[in-house]
Amino acid sequence: MPNWSIYLTPGVPERELGLFCLGAGEQDHPPEAPPERALGCHAVVWIKEGRGQLLYGPNRRLHEVKAPAMLWLYPGVLHGYRPTTRWRQAWALFSGPATAALTTLGHLDPSEPVRRYADARPVDRAFTRLLRVSTTHDAVQTVAALYELLAAAAPPRADDVAGRLGELACTPMSIQDYATELGLTVKELREAVRRTTGSTPQELVLTTRLNTAKVLLAEEDLPVAVVARQVGYDDPAYFTRLFTTRVGLSPGGFRRSGSVSGPISSFRRRRDRLSAR
Repeated sequence: MPNWSIYLTPGVPERELGLFCLGAGEQDHPPEAPPERALGCHAVVWIKEGRGQLLYGPNRRLHEVKAPAMLWLYPGVLHGYRPTTRWRQAWALFSGPATAALTTLGHLDPSEPVRRYADARPVDRAFTRLLRVSTTHDAVQTVAALYELLAAAAPPRADDVAGRLGELACTPMSIQDYATELGLTVKELREAVRRTTGSTPQELVLTTRLNTAKVLLAEEDLPVAVVARQVGYDDPAYFTRLFTTRVGLSPGGFRRSGSVSGPISSFRRRRDRLSAR
């Protein structure tokens, strides 16, 4: 594998994408310890072959590294490589305001600087694509490849609690009842939803109900009161106030301006009236 690198200077439009690549490359790293340092941005280092240790953090803790493994390096955090065999590695530097949200969602976890994978193929494919597009100067493709890599390299989730809560969201229940239905305590439910979505169970339930209401308003010719009941609200007036506050349009206004079924339904009603004559 030839050693190569590219360093990028994103302009204002690229930075407004929220996540941007600052550099990428591949190299063979000999079994020797280079100087310790701290970066000014995020970095991922994909160890394809080799083993050793990563010195990480102000306490200079050593973490075992055995390929295939990803090293996650964070801005301002001291680190140093301690390979005991030659490392074949790829690397990428990135930054942007989206890194804060990715940290909240658990894709970036400063407490886990080394991740290993039972099946490394998705991560390897994603890193290969990022390396390829980083040389094309196509900012959108590079951002897409960065997100693909971060998604492929995310820590595995033992259970999709957020998804299961979303399936129950339109059934009127208290948070305690949702937790009981899922076999969790309220604290466990809150922690599981926070790790997956960065929000609370209440917010996930509300968002799911509103999104379901949008589908019903856009694709079904149902009265607002029926839509309200189907998404968990017995009081259509309360549902209308809530929908209007969160969406910025009343249910009727959303149906008129944001759906494809409004004109179709109107046409269908006119057609039916003509057919009945």
